[in-house]
Amino acid sequence: MSEFSADPRAALDQLCQEKGIDYARLSAAIGRNPAYIQQYIKRGTPRRLAEQDRARIAAFLGVAESILGGPVQRVASRAGPRGRDMVLVPKLAVGASAGAGASIDGEPVEGEVAFDPKWLRSLGADPRALSIIRVEGDSMAPTLSDGDDILVDGGDAAARLRDGIYVLRMDDVLMVKRVARAPGQGRIAVISDNPHYRSWDDLPLSAVQLVGRVVWTGRRVS
Repeated sequence: MSEFSADPRAALDQLCQEKGIDYARLSAAIGRNPAYIQQYIKRGTPRRLAEQDRARIAAFLGVAESILGGPVQRVASRAGPRGRDMVLVPKLAVGASAGAGASIDGEPVEGEVAFDPKWLRSLGADPRALSIIRVEGDSMAPTLSDGDDILVDGGDAAARLRDGIYVLRMDDVLMVKRVARAPGQGRIAVISDNPHYRSWDDLPLSAVQLVGRVVWTGRRVS
C-alpha cells in the first residue's frame, strides 16, 4: 500500500501523481480557479486547506481527510470495559455506477462507519485512505448488487495495479468494475461481471483513472 507523507501538501501531490489528476482539474473539481491547487502545493498559499475544500478534495480522490491535514478519524469503542480505538471511515454521498455510469462532483461526506483497525489490517488496507461508497446498478451482479456499500482503499490504485475490482473514472464517470491486465505493456481490460453489460477487452491504462481497490462489501438482508 502507498505510504503518504505527514506533510499534507506532499501527500496531496503524491495522490495527484498516483491517480493521474493534474492540479488544474482538481482545482476545478472543488470550484476553485485553475491555479489554486498548484499554488497550495508549490507555494504554500493558502497555508492550510479550508475545511470545505479539504472535504471535497478527499471525496474526489476517495481518501480520508486525515491524509490532507484533517483530524485523525478515531473513536473509542464502548464494546468492552477497556474500550478500543476504532477507525472511522467516511461514507461519501455518491454512488459508483455498476450500470451506465454516474457523475461525480466532489460530493461531501454524509456519515462515518467505525471499523476495528486490526480487521482493516487483515484486509491489507490503509486506514488513512479508506472510504465507503454505494453501488448503483447491476452490471457487476452477482458479485455486487445495486445498493451494496463497498469499502475502497484509495492507497491501492494504479501504483499497485493487479487483477481485482476497482472504483475508477472513465470519461469523468465514476464506475465500479473488474480490472485485469491485458496483453501488452500498460494495457488493461475493464470488465462487467454481468454479461448483459459492456466490457472493454483492451484499453490503455491512461484511459481510466483508478480511484482505489474494493477490499470489502456490505449488503442489506431483506
